[in-house]
Amino acid sequence: MIEKNLKIGYTTGSCAAAAAKGAVTLLLLNQKLSQVSLQTPKGIILQLQLQCCYWKEQKTICAVKKYSGDDPDVTNGMLLYAMAEKIEEYGIVIDGGKGIGRVTKRGLQREIGEAAINNVPIHMIKQCVQEVCTLADYNKGIAITIFAPEGVEIAKKTYNEKLGIVGGISILGTSGIVEPMSEQALLNSIKVELNMKAINSNGTIILTFGNYGSDFLKKHFDIDIDNAVKISNFIGECIDFVNTLPIQSLLLVGHIGKMIKIAGGVMQTHSKYADCRREIIGVHAAMAGAESEIIKNIMETVTTEQALFLLREYNEVIFQKTMHTILQKIIEHIQYRLQKEIEINIILFSEKMGILAQSQGVEAFLKKYL
Repeated sequence: MIEKNLKIGYTTGSCAAAAAKGAVTLLLLNQKLSQVSLQTPKGIILQLQLQCCYWKEQKTICAVKKYSGDDPDVTNGMLLYAMAEKIEEYGIVIDGGKGIGRVTKRGLQREIGEAAINNVPIHMIKQCVQEVCTLADYNKGIAITIFAPEGVEIAKKTYNEKLGIVGGISILGTSGIVEPMSEQALLNSIKVELNMKAINSNGTIILTFGNYGSDFLKKHFDIDIDNAVKISNFIGECIDFVNTLPIQSLLLVGHIGKMIKIAGGVMQTHSKYADCRREIIGVHAAMAGAESEIIKNIMETVTTEQALFLLREYNEVIFQKTMHTILQKIIEHIQYRLQKEIEINIILFSEKMGILAQSQGVEAFLKKYL
């Protein structure tokens, strides 16, 4: 549910389609519009202002300024241009120019070498162009080139290069509008990366929650952080998505502060959803033989690191047993969430104590991966 005080924006796909509509209107009808009307796939009608609209020799160019509303977006305020020209061949041909990325890896919506303009924006652009062609009774070909001079620099602030898109931004959007739900936007981008990694990694994938896990991999195993997918707090939804991918084995590397929640069956690790870290450590410590006094002390700690330090100081054997049963419980909950047989490898670590526990298959996985 979107809060009433949050502003809705529009996607780069809507901007490109609106700019294309303005450019083709000038090209075929010789009408210079100040704004264009656009129906988004979600059914919302947008009225988008054209920042410029002009002839360049036999071609026409229009631009729309990207507006992201209250959803944080590095493309907010940039100009997206569309250049239109008549061509002899029939149909509508769409390509990307300066500032629009090119696909270099499999697993994305476009083929290698094509402009990074996704399927829904392609459809929106064609729909807008065809609308004007019909109005002008024009039945030959139109070529549309989408470009964004600022795109080269803005792309450096995105995950595009990591995903295999070089030279600029992507033209994106499925609904045509940007709703201020950054969690969903983040999850969608994670799924894109998971899909790309799955297709290009021979059935293996490494997951981390964020920078802690990626930095740990680099420091202790010399694994390039670009080879790991950062899944933020979305372990459950990412595991669900892994079910749909050609993955045979995965490695999940995580700080104990996040991983301990999975041991309790919590599949969204943000603190606003659940915080049962001390309780889980306490239960596993008790099963390992810890006395009630140390359990009470664990329950009074503030951080997971503190709790583990107390337990280790109390008894190393009980500490190791506790880490082992927590590890097994994490594997059990992930396996339960998965709907197919996948080899699950886990590394638990803390900043101060390093590796706390790891599953038996980790070394073999890393040898195969490296």
